[in-house]
Amino acid sequence: MVALRRSHRPEVVRITTAPESPEQDMAHRQKRYMISMGIRTLCFIGAVLTIHIPWVCWTLIAASFVLPYIAVVMANTASPRVEGTLPPGPPHTQRELGQAPDTRRD
Repeated sequence: MVALRRSHRPEVVRITTAPESPEQDMAHRQKRYMISMGIRTLCFIGAVLTIHIPWVCWTLIAASFVLPYIAVVMANTASPRVEGTLPPGPPHTQRELGQAPDTRRD
């Protein structure tokens, strides 16, 4: 029977599982929010244009009232973080390289 040898090396994190940078995440959430608000505007304009068809008009009005809530919830949902990865940034880079973190105070 062969004994399994355990390695003391840290597990390598693949770049494909790394989270988005905060800037990319924010840009993605802003884009989703703007698209949702554009759809809301179109629903409201469509309601005004279809005033002679009551059920269509009321459906579009209801959608224009519900979409802001959905847009805010989607915009506040951050991308999931992968366990075992570090967020990008200089303090983490210093620790990874074995350097002491900068503790100067201004």
